Amino acid sequence: MAAPSGRRNGSGGANLWVSLLLAAVALRPVEAVSEPTTVAFDVRPGGVVHSFSQNVGPGDKYTCVFTYASQGGTNEKWQMSLGISEDHQHFTCTIWRPQGKSYLYFTQFKAEVRGAEIEYGMAYSKAAFEKESDVPLKNEEFEVTKTAVSHRPGAFKAELSKLVIVAKATRSEL
Repeated sequence: MAAPSGRRNGSGGANLWVSLLLAAVALRPVEAVSEPTTVAFDVRPGGVVHSFSQNVGPGDKYTCVFTYASQGGTNEKWQMSLGISEDHQHFTCTIWRPQGKSYLYFTQFKAEVRGAEIEYGMAYSKAAFEKESDVPLKNEEFEVTKTAVSHRPGAFKAELSKLVIVAKATRSEL
């Protein structure tokens, strides 16, 4: 199934939207932007499916869940950062390996949101580190739905280092 249009970073329109959103946040007064919540967790190899989740927002109304299975090496330290807009209608979830590139081979992944619908989602084989930039997965390697960014079986090449989601409150949450 193809990704819904407007939900991934494959077009100039999505890049423009993200740039405008980031610019708007940067131009707000410092007091109006809440600090993101960042939590460290271990990504563990062994081929077993693991999940890590975090809540954010008033009454913990938004949840981001990272579910994965990986092979090779030893545990890696990863981070999940969640931020919420001033009006509490948008939230971001970023999951990444701070050292840039993961050396684990992922057999599957899924980053899922609850309490919101994804407006932008992207997956990367390599996260920005020092002077290097993010390297996005190829479009055919993952898909974005209303509530998740996940691997495409048979097309995903087992490299994952970062996931980014921007989501908006669902009607029932407004």
